[in-house]
Amino acid sequence: MKNNKVYLYGQILGTHSFLLKDGFLQPDEYSEIKAQYFLPGGETGTAATVLSSLGVSVKMDGTWIGTEVAPMLKEFYAGRSVDLSSIHFPEDDPGVMDYVVIAGLVRSPMGRFQTLFSSGKRWWSVPREEDIAEAEAAAIDPFFGEETMLAAKLCKEHGVPFVTIDSPHTSELHSMAAINVVSKECTSQHYAGMDADVIMELLKETTDGLTIITQGGGEMLYARKGGEIRRMKPFDVEVKSTLGAGDTFKAGCTYALLHGMSDEETVRFASACSAIAISRFPLPLNPPTLAEVNAILGKTQA
Repeated sequence: MKNNKVYLYGQILGTHSFLLKDGFLQPDEYSEIKAQYFLPGGETGTAATVLSSLGVSVKMDGTWIGTEVAPMLKEFYAGRSVDLSSIHFPEDDPGVMDYVVIAGLVRSPMGRFQTLFSSGKRWWSVPREEDIAEAEAAAIDPFFGEETMLAAKLCKEHGVPFVTIDSPHTSELHSMAAINVVSKECTSQHYAGMDADVIMELLKETTDGLTIITQGGGEMLYARKGGEIRRMKPFDVEVKSTLGAGDTFKAGCTYALLHGMSDEETVRFASACSAIAISRFPLPLNPPTLAEVNAILGKTQA
């Protein structure tokens, strides 16, 4: 019997978040902090938190967790269905952190990732085959080069379908994924000036998986090779913070993949998860539950 139904590989951080009281930062002007937290973050860290809240057993690996992040991370996941046993905890490094300033729909992340990635040093784990072999579904972040592709290839070898994010149509990761969730940030970077329908045509015809394009508060597009492009509007909620919205959408897709949902069910479920996420702050302390997601979906079906 598989103990960890979902395997997650990628970015795991300690996130310092600051929610401002009266609008976003302005040059030479004072800003009042309404709330601040130091909690697990990163695409994989947030997805683990959400999946655990949805009732899924998770094993995660990826970023090395240093001395300043480790105590918080271990305490946070104690008692949750998230297995940290494969994570490397070095004792000579503070660990990877980011800092996010938030005011409603606007947020600005800060960190040292450009410096870290240009250092020539690996600060993430090599995925373990035994972790992937025991999973029923997975999610893989695209950030870690050869190790990312090793995780993807091991998933393929062991018949474990996986979700990825922000992988362009020319990437091997995109072609291998069961679901690729492409954000507005990704399309702006790789397909500047191109219409979303044109981008989707490129994406959907270069994979046998499901491609989803999210556009913030705008309409989502989803499609498969040879099929028509379908559309869905996000659920309408009052936004408190958009921090973690995309990571929660990825978690929702992973849950849907694990449970064999149809394409429409997948997008609706992930969108409902994300809607709940942006309606509260901080997300790690208030992740969506399955009952809450089903309530949103039930209201729209009535």
